[in-house]
Amino acid sequence: MGPRLRGNDEEKRDSERKGRGPELITLGCRLNIAESETIRTLAHDQDDLIIVNSCAVTAEAVRQTRKAIRKAARARPDARIVVTGCAAQTEPQTFAAMPEVARVLGNADKQQAALFRFVPEPSADIRVSDIMALRETAPHLVSGFTDHARAFVEVQNGCDHRCTFCVIPYGRGNSRSVPAGAVIDRIAALVDLGYAEIVLTGVDLTSYGPDLPGAPSLGSLVERILRHVPGLKRLRLSSLDSVEIDDRLFDLLTGERRVMPHLHLSLQAGDDMILKRMKRRHSRAEAVAIVERLKAKRPDIAIGADLIAGFPTEDEAMFDNSLRLIDDCDIVFGHVFPYSPRAGTPAARMPQVDLATIRGRAKRLREAAERRQAAWERSLDGTIQNVLVERGGAGHAENFARVQLPDATGDMIGTVIRAQIDAGSGTLTGTMI
Repeated sequence: MGPRLRGNDEEKRDSERKGRGPELITLGCRLNIAESETIRTLAHDQDDLIIVNSCAVTAEAVRQTRKAIRKAARARPDARIVVTGCAAQTEPQTFAAMPEVARVLGNADKQQAALFRFVPEPSADIRVSDIMALRETAPHLVSGFTDHARAFVEVQNGCDHRCTFCVIPYGRGNSRSVPAGAVIDRIAALVDLGYAEIVLTGVDLTSYGPDLPGAPSLGSLVERILRHVPGLKRLRLSSLDSVEIDDRLFDLLTGERRVMPHLHLSLQAGDDMILKRMKRRHSRAEAVAIVERLKAKRPDIAIGADLIAGFPTEDEAMFDNSLRLIDDCDIVFGHVFPYSPRAGTPAARMPQVDLATIRGRAKRLREAAERRQAAWERSLDGTIQNVLVERGGAGHAENFARVQLPDATGDMIGTVIRAQIDAGSGTLTGTMI
């Protein structure tokens, strides 16, 4: 096969990318967002590289990763494509078999800058080492977040729990924590760069600390961050396991104004039998009780939650318990996953719910969550909110409500402004005051 002729449009794209480093395509969680910025630093001089940081949380996430790879190859056919992340770790052969892919890197291997510098072979090579042998977190090399007004800081990785539906421990390895001093140094540097909001991320954030000297807790880490980085305006926590919110963390979530009044809880279901079969560690009553306690102490706190529809053996009554959980826990940010079996997990061997029922239940959960969110947003009408200005003429309030900001200008990105909220149009709009 002779050399491929290049058109003017392709040459223009190449010239535009020179000096811009790799193109990052990130799927999945906030931890992936944080790690993509570290990868951007590691491969900063590779202009012809597309790096797909994949997600494996569901079969649909893996499918979306494959779709993103094919789309990227069509847009830049001469670029080298590297696939990394959880799906690459758990299913390396799947991606190595794709003709568009030049290299597959595991979650531990993506920390090595040298592995992003290579000449493509006729077929993809796989560099995926044993994630269970990893004892340290990814290096904290990020100097900025190019496309975000907030910065994400990884403080924990991996998971020691074995929920019956989940492959993430096999993609991320065992739980391991970043020493508090390194976290504080990273956050202080980001604040010096002008970031007003920091988001702490992890696979199982509330399991932070037992592997470190003195076994510090997540609450103690938050206390130290607030004490040693007085210039930090806003601290937000990513997904939390409700059963691991101890008294120290509870007091910070409800009493510290720099900790944002927005929690995303890993609830997954609202039926006790399904929770037991998922091997979750909380009951329905415990989930409702922690939310009631939080909102009694800090009424403006906004609750988000992960919910799985159609888990194996789920009947209509069990599903109804999950559906009612949206109201019982005042879930205004519902993140709904239709259950999909993951090879090798115990749940994949349980009696399955048919696909049409799963999709129907997921739709009902989403609709219930959307109604709850719409009612909550209407309740914000006329209130004054502190909004972090982001790209696209919008931003997020402290409670994570998304607010359109018609008067915001480009030089305001990353700043916090006070805005009066108008919910009349069905979309929250903020007028700066």
